[in-house]
Amino acid sequence: MTIRNATAEDIEGVKALLRRYHRDTISDEDRPDGFVTTAITDKQLGDLIEKENGVMIIAEPSDAAGEPDRVLGFCFAAPWEFWEPWPLFRHMMDIIPDYEFEGKKLVLEETYQYGPMCVDRSIRRTGAFEDLFFASLKQFRDRFPIMLTFVNQINKRSENAHTNKAHMTTIGTFDFGDNHYYLMGIRTDHGR
Repeated sequence: MTIRNATAEDIEGVKALLRRYHRDTISDEDRPDGFVTTAITDKQLGDLIEKENGVMIIAEPSDAAGEPDRVLGFCFAAPWEFWEPWPLFRHMMDIIPDYEFEGKKLVLEETYQYGPMCVDRSIRRTGAFEDLFFASLKQFRDRFPIMLTFVNQINKRSENAHTNKAHMTTIGTFDFGDNHYYLMGIRTDHGR
């Protein structure tokens, strides 16, 4: 398996993994192990890959020539401007300046949004989550000092992974719609 930036050839693999673990389409069997809530169009995913260089994947190389690699994990990340079309992210952009991280007021220009992140159940508990997370974190280190994300408070697996494996700090909580979220952050110079 390799961890690398996604290319246009990986779009279908990312979409397949997203469908499998998205809150609206996840199986009852997989739901207790966590889920993804962000929906993304084909154009948005293409722009995230090609314009933002914001999709890191774990891929199993294909044995057949011309066949795409099998995507077993993905991690999205981009500056706030990319996320502005989503109502939840617009809400986050409005409230982020109300929070502090490590004693300093958060500023949109010094932060970016990470997530969703998804790892196929076949490679969970192998260190794949941590490897993918820290590869994505390193990707934006030269552009932003702080990475932010949100975790739905009912998604205990994600909260645990981001707290204990990714070493993110819970900055605060916020509500959007009928959901309750943790706002979490980490410095991009954080080493493992």
